Amino acid sequence: MKFTLSWLSDHLETQASATAIAERLTMIGHEVEAVHDRGRELGDFFVAAVLTAEPHPNADKLRVCTVDTGAERLQVVCGAPNARAGMKGIFAPVGTTVPGTGLALKRAAIRGIESAGMLLSARELNLSDDHTGIIEVAPEFATGTPGAVALGLADPLFDVAITPNRGDCLGVRGIARDLAAAGLGRLKPLKLEPVAGSFASPIAVKLAFDAETANACSFFAGRTIRGVRNGPSPRWMQERLSAIGLRPISALVDTTNYLTYDLNRPLHVFDAAKVRGDLRVRLSRDGEMLTALNGQTYTLDAQMTVITDDIEVESLGAVMGGARTGCTDETTTVFLESALFDPIRTARTGRTLGILSDARFRFERGIDPSFLIDGLEIATRIVLELCGGEPSEMVIAGAAPPPKPVIRFRPARVEALTGITIAPAESAVILEALGFTLDQGAGTWMVAPPPWRGDVDSEACLVEEVARIRGLEHIPATPLPVREVVPGPALSPEQQRRANAKRVLAARGLTEAVTLSFLAGTEAEPFGGASPALRLTNPISADLDQMRPSLVPNLLTAVRRNADRGLRDCALFEVGPQYSGIEPQDQQIVAAGVRSGRANHRHWAVAARPVDAFDVKADALGVLESLGTAVERLKLTADAPPWYHPGRSGTLGFGPKNVLAVFGELHPAVLEHLGVRGPVAAFEVFLAALPARRSRRADSQALPLSSLQPLERDFAFIVDADVTAEAVLAAVRRAEAKLISDIRVFDVFAGGAIGERKKSIAISVVLQPVEKTLTDAEIEAIAGRIVASVAKATGGVLRS
Repeated sequence: MKFTLSWLSDHLETQASATAIAERLTMIGHEVEAVHDRGRELGDFFVAAVLTAEPHPNADKLRVCTVDTGAERLQVVCGAPNARAGMKGIFAPVGTTVPGTGLALKRAAIRGIESAGMLLSARELNLSDDHTGIIEVAPEFATGTPGAVALGLADPLFDVAITPNRGDCLGVRGIARDLAAAGLGRLKPLKLEPVAGSFASPIAVKLAFDAETANACSFFAGRTIRGVRNGPSPRWMQERLSAIGLRPISALVDTTNYLTYDLNRPLHVFDAAKVRGDLRVRLSRDGEMLTALNGQTYTLDAQMTVITDDIEVESLGAVMGGARTGCTDETTTVFLESALFDPIRTARTGRTLGILSDARFRFERGIDPSFLIDGLEIATRIVLELCGGEPSEMVIAGAAPPPKPVIRFRPARVEALTGITIAPAESAVILEALGFTLDQGAGTWMVAPPPWRGDVDSEACLVEEVARIRGLEHIPATPLPVREVVPGPALSPEQQRRANAKRVLAARGLTEAVTLSFLAGTEAEPFGGASPALRLTNPISADLDQMRPSLVPNLLTAVRRNADRGLRDCALFEVGPQYSGIEPQDQQIVAAGVRSGRANHRHWAVAARPVDAFDVKADALGVLESLGTAVERLKLTADAPPWYHPGRSGTLGFGPKNVLAVFGELHPAVLEHLGVRGPVAAFEVFLAALPARRSRRADSQALPLSSLQPLERDFAFIVDADVTAEAVLAAVRRAEAKLISDIRVFDVFAGGAIGERKKSIAISVVLQPVEKTLTDAEIEAIAGRIVASVAKATGGVLRS
């Protein structure tokens, strides 16, 4: 929101400086982004009168001018075609620097004629790109008047960031009201005298909505004004509009733009001679077209509010008018519109069509519904003053919405919620200054919000208003209570798991990737995705229309892009969410990774080999172990999801209903579908499924170390072909859990003398004595218990 100090003074009677106003705005919750002193660069320049302008004797396009500066008369050579006797311009004396060109002026001879100074153009003053001639100053400014004053630039320009809930402050009067309530001046009353109509409007208005869509435009007022003379708006209005970045167009158009910023009352003016029949406000139809005032043609849909005549759409309600009924210099009869449009429908229309207008910006934040008639009366008065004409009687359709319900307010809650001690009487003064109506009871008030404050709907909102106007600097700085000498961890257990998983995977040589949470539906299909529930209705790109059901496909896409650039050996991981539905519980955090190409780079001491399921199994186990999972108790099964290779994959968990991770080589068909060259192996660790980590006290226990020598024994068991190595290891561990410190499978053999549907599993068992060295008899007893446990659990026997 931009406005000048003089503009603010139209509504606020104050002696405060621009600096004081900016500081107060900040303290009452309006962030002042900048205060521009637009006249600072023009301090050296002033108004001068051109007494004579004669042709240069040695150049056809130059003139020799005699300039009166108020203190002396100087000779200036000027190349501007509009330089003439009797005009006034902005003069730059010798010794100054021209802002637009950086030229330092000094006395010089131009084509043999001495020149002392320069008459400046708009571009040379950095005011615009216009350099067709020198600036002409209004004749009422005396010679010697500072250039900033003559050009209307000695007026500080405020640039204030307005929060989305404060639509009332998108008008200068709203800013003035807040400052007046904060004690920085007095709010001037508005002139709201009605304008009497002298004839019935030839244009009627009809609202064509049903009960469900009535809020699209619930209130509409307008009037015809005939006999107007359109032309340039007055200088003061043009200067204010130019200061805030708007281009003056004509008196009629500038009036509507001015009131949009002055009173936060967007209006529209139709050329009544171009309106065929009456105006109707309705929802558009699919495929209807409108060429707007910006010259663009838009295709409308059935959810947009439009204003039509008897033939076609003439305006897009609350967003932008149509070019066909726009006002021109030939306009003599106008229809002035003031209406109330639905904020949500307005925002949706603007987003769909890509239009961000001043009207849309205000309507979608909510405007004062009670100011519709008054705004139309004020606009009528300005049009009559600037353009003349004769107004009709007002045409009204619909009605203003009912007032908002009153709010129960306890003044004591101000101190309870903000810490500011403030008397109830002062709270009452603040609220009444902001436009609230109070019914003060004993300890509890009933407060009616003003119609322009649609954001106030609770007691907490009223507390905020009182604290804000009192000044945010009065809120005491209160430290939070210290409950423990040693602060607790800043990260939650879930955040710690994510960080630890990333650290472990990076240490294992994988590179972290951060991919989008969505992907193409065709890429999601092999991973159980492409669900209608996960499809995006408004994707950022047509090929990113699905929430990802797994992290693996996006990582595979990254592998493919690397391979396309000659980097076939990839090891990538990501920790992030994947989705199985639209409910909160359908989102889970996963640590996933992929390895492609060779497991190790070419080296003289190690033979290179393709990646396989065991590489990614080690990655998954590394993550699980680092997060406190008892990996020795995990059960390994071969029922990985279908995007994994059925014979080279597995799951890790504590049972079929508690799967912690899946791993394995990816299915060749999936790789072909995504255009990725194999081999590629992947893993997925489901962090939310992991058991809670042990307490810090348990984690800090000393590592048990024994001074006794460990010993190792090998066993080879013949078991049925369908018996897993995991079952054998679990049976061995149960046999002597206290003394067995490690078990490893070092050989699996099938066929030959073993027999049909049999296999041999050879394991190495490490025994770690704790209290004393084991005797031969004790070792043999332990070995016997191991053999018996394996036989009982799997039916296996020692291989002879």
